[in-house]
Amino acid sequence: MSTLPDKLVIAISSRALFNLNDSHRVFEEQGLYAFSRYQVERENDILDKGDAFPLVEKFLKINKLLGGEPRVEVILLSRNSADTGLRIFNSIEHYGLDITRAAFCNGESPYRYIGPFGCDLFLSTDGLDVRRALEQGVAAATLVAGGGHEQQEDVLRFAFDGDAVIFSDEAEQVYKRDGLAAFTEVERASAQKPLGGGPFKGFLEALQKLQAEFEPDACPIRTALVTARSAPAHERVIRTLRAWDIRVDESVFLGGLPKGAFLRAFGADVFFDDQLDHCASAAEHVATGHVPHGIANIES
Repeated sequence: MSTLPDKLVIAISSRALFNLNDSHRVFEEQGLYAFSRYQVERENDILDKGDAFPLVEKFLKINKLLGGEPRVEVILLSRNSADTGLRIFNSIEHYGLDITRAAFCNGESPYRYIGPFGCDLFLSTDGLDVRRALEQGVAAATLVAGGGHEQQEDVLRFAFDGDAVIFSDEAEQVYKRDGLAAFTEVERASAQKPLGGGPFKGFLEALQKLQAEFEPDACPIRTALVTARSAPAHERVIRTLRAWDIRVDESVFLGGLPKGAFLRAFGADVFFDDQLDHCASAAEHVATGHVPHGIANIES
């Protein structure tokens, strides 16, 4: 059970929120002691924004729009110690981010605190931590470095792939095993049968509940399904969302076209996909999170 009831909670690693490439390089090349000294000596130097910073900034603005009790929260999860993490909190204060809760784990993985904090989404640059979060049933993604640009408008735009992200990977298994023709035939025959839920189903449901607190023409959150599917495989997706009573604002069925330009047109603040090649392409246009779930991520 969430320790932060009635809130939508995002957990984020310090390296996703801020650009810590220099200090991480010191850690990898010179070890923990040199890293600690590096951070302490620079604790008053403000960190540059990381890939997830714009997303977090927009997310926290939702509380100001709603007024009253805060409805969203960001939790910082870090492998830093509290001592070396002082630089991170100094940077949080500098940028005016309303982040007050954190776990500093002094080199250990912080994923074990995701459950106690009741997190709905975990964003990190550490793939192993993300996999462990997914195993706990939490929507999670590894941020992929790329050339994504900050979106300037205030609306927070989430884009999702379908299979193995919002939905289970059952259809993708057919595609991987038997090819496109078999996939299309199975999806046509199963159009009336809802797909199983994927790791981001619960997060999408939570987003929709938050959206419902705003008038439709004044909602600061917008969602999109951006999938490689095309007709006739689109029907099962539409009927699945209907059966779940989940609405997405926009649906784009690409029939295998590259997703990057479409995500850019949507203005996505972040896009979630299970396939690394799709993520690498999308990251050239928008911030992208790899979801290491399903058959596409089974290590051979």
